[in-house]
Amino acid sequence: MSSSIDKAATPADLGAEVTKDASPNLVRSASQVSVSVMASRVLGLVREQVFAALFGAGFEYDAFITAFRIPNLLRDLFAEGALSSAFVTTFSQYLTTKGRQEAFRLSNLVATALMLTLGAITILGIIFAPQLVDLVAYGFAAQPGKKELTVELTRVMMPFILLVALAAKAMGILNACDRFAIPAIASAFFNIGSIVGGLLCAFVIGPYVGLRPIVGMAIGTLIGGGLQFAVQWPSLRTAGFRYRPMLSFTDPGVRQIIRLMGPAVIGTAAVQVNVLVNSNFASTIVDAAGRHLDGPVSWLSYAFRLMQFPIGVFGVAIGTVTLPAISRSVARNNIAEFRETLSRSLGLVFLLCVPSAAGLAVLGSPIIAAIYQHGKFSALDTAQTAAALKFYAVGLAGYAAIKVLAPAFYALDDARTPMLISLALIATNVALNWAFLRVLHFGHRGLALSTSIVALLNFAILLSLMRRRIGRIEGRRLLTSLGKISAASGLMALTCWTVSHLVARMAGSAGSFASIVNVGVAVPIGVIVLYASCRILRVQELDLLVEALARRMGRRS
Repeated sequence: MSSSIDKAATPADLGAEVTKDASPNLVRSASQVSVSVMASRVLGLVREQVFAALFGAGFEYDAFITAFRIPNLLRDLFAEGALSSAFVTTFSQYLTTKGRQEAFRLSNLVATALMLTLGAITILGIIFAPQLVDLVAYGFAAQPGKKELTVELTRVMMPFILLVALAAKAMGILNACDRFAIPAIASAFFNIGSIVGGLLCAFVIGPYVGLRPIVGMAIGTLIGGGLQFAVQWPSLRTAGFRYRPMLSFTDPGVRQIIRLMGPAVIGTAAVQVNVLVNSNFASTIVDAAGRHLDGPVSWLSYAFRLMQFPIGVFGVAIGTVTLPAISRSVARNNIAEFRETLSRSLGLVFLLCVPSAAGLAVLGSPIIAAIYQHGKFSALDTAQTAAALKFYAVGLAGYAAIKVLAPAFYALDDARTPMLISLALIATNVALNWAFLRVLHFGHRGLALSTSIVALLNFAILLSLMRRRIGRIEGRRLLTSLGKISAASGLMALTCWTVSHLVARMAGSAGSFASIVNVGVAVPIGVIVLYASCRILRVQELDLLVEALARRMGRRS
């Protein structure tokens, strides 16, 4: 398949012309996913609010975040990242070339293999939890009871990887069948299960059976993972899927998925592995007296959660609808359609994520205070989390663009390129962490900055190699759009900063209510300035977005 695409890229006749409705269809599908993902992200913030109010940013939440990060990393490597990309690519090609029956047979083979493989990994994770905690947060051993609590929480949450892997496979089937809304909203049910189930286990059932509240919240995470899979089951049945146990590691489709997943495990790992490395470094941060601090792991986690909001709502949504489309383009040897879809997707990422980054950097403090500063979450925690968020925002557009670019290589049957880039950049991140923490003494802010630098490098290298791979990628148009969007975002950021300071003088800057007023005034004004600026600068992606939304509203009416 790789060779056929390479041959198709060189002649003048590059396949069928891209249909006029291709880009609006892409945006409409992405908007559907964005709405669903936005609901999930809002619920995710509610979940974080619950944790912030109950546990603050310290001993217990540091332990919870570190424990959850272990199965969450495995999820990103083996489930939602590598599996999703490899499975959607192969399943979409089977649907296009072999029909639904063969595609669903492949799905059954993958489901059985997943349950056996990830079941074994879960058992090993429970057994070797102490060693895993030492690996990802060796600084916890210096604080009495912190490692032990982290080990206990890790063992409780290890089965999460199996539940979320099955949910990711279900999502892949539905996305390949052009059903995007239910898979996107499924993660909202994870947050609902985590909140409701966690609170019940922590404060209703827990006191009767001797569970610590934080352990009850860990059990709620498993409940949420189960709901995320269960809510997709009816749609799978409607799409025609029926599970039948069957196992074959020699089946051509399974072998293709494994072949793509092997390098893709590393290729999609850079961001999560780097976050894990950051947590390890953060666990060793000490105060002026040389004592290990409670808080840096939590501050980085709360900041990263806020940055994941636009990544999920925009980057993941666009990437989700792009992958099946470009996989079908590859199956039809239509490189022109592939190039057009990919270029439009990257333009939309810039339009939506560059302003988001600017807004988070400027309004980080009032946003964090409005969301988190309740209960045990103090003003100091707000300041430290906002400091991390500013540096995370530097790489936001890079993070989101990787969600589109890396799977595009898998669609071209090339998982090796993202793998090699990620390997090099993981090493780069470790070096930057050491320099920022040990030499420049930037603290947890330096860890956030190193992650952003690595994300931008990852994006730049992937874009350069993709351009070389498919001949061109409309780079001049993308750079022009990026320049215009950056200028509009800069004006928006200046406006937001000015309005925020004026509101703070009148309404005060302390307390969550004053922060809510601050954000509630500054954000709408900033959006208006951004829209007007993009119109004046004639940003093409804005026209595309408005046209697609207008069509969608017209259909509804």
